[in-house]
Amino acid sequence: MQLSTEAQTAYPAAPYGGSAHILLVDDDQGIVAAVKPALAAHRYKVTTAGDGIEALSLFEAERPDLILLDLVMPRLGGLEVCRRVRERSGTPIIVLSVKGSEADIIPVLDSGADDYLVKPFRLAELLARVRAVLRRCGAPAPRQVVCGDLAIDTELHHVTVAGKSVALTPLEYSVLAELAANVGRVLTTRLLLQRVWGSQYGDETDYVKGVVRRLRVKIESDPAHPRYILTEPHVGYRLCDMWQDGG
Repeated sequence: MQLSTEAQTAYPAAPYGGSAHILLVDDDQGIVAAVKPALAAHRYKVTTAGDGIEALSLFEAERPDLILLDLVMPRLGGLEVCRRVRERSGTPIIVLSVKGSEADIIPVLDSGADDYLVKPFRLAELLARVRAVLRRCGAPAPRQVVCGDLAIDTELHHVTVAGKSVALTPLEYSVLAELAANVGRVLTTRLLLQRVWGSQYGDETDYVKGVVRRLRVKIESDPAHPRYILTEPHVGYRLCDMWQDGG
């Protein structure tokens, strides 16, 4: 498996990064050879596993701060690894996989993965996702979520763009607040539907799409090319904070 052309360019050690421990699980040695030194250059500790059974063993022994997880592996697949980790821990999981269809992605996110990157990917994007997930999981729930010019006060239920108040309906605010509580993370349309409308809803995904369209009209300078609420095709939405990471 090859990374994208841009992903294979040199990566200088960055002044950010940290001492977080990352478990990289992939049986493709080409991916391991590219990703492990990139993470190490940003001062992450990296442990590797070549199959799902080894991954679970290392997870129990070392309790990493983050798991980068391939889906198709020998002995035990990544989806089952994700499920077993979620049964006992909230450790964040980013899935890295050649499988990019809706039928592949949605079960993984619904099983508890925090993010999903389709191979080939850019190393810069992977590093940005790693930073975002670690920042989100390591920080207490903020009163105010700030993404560029968009600010969401989760206590006052007040939303501003470039300092100007934005009037939202209760339903619009509820959808935006759910995205803000998971900033940078993909939420499936079905998950948003059930969290905002209720667990009795399952197939009325057009409800979510309609509210997102109205939100974009109110908070985006160009709703046709959104900066804040991004669509993950055939999957769902994320509130983007990538520009905080230079992406």
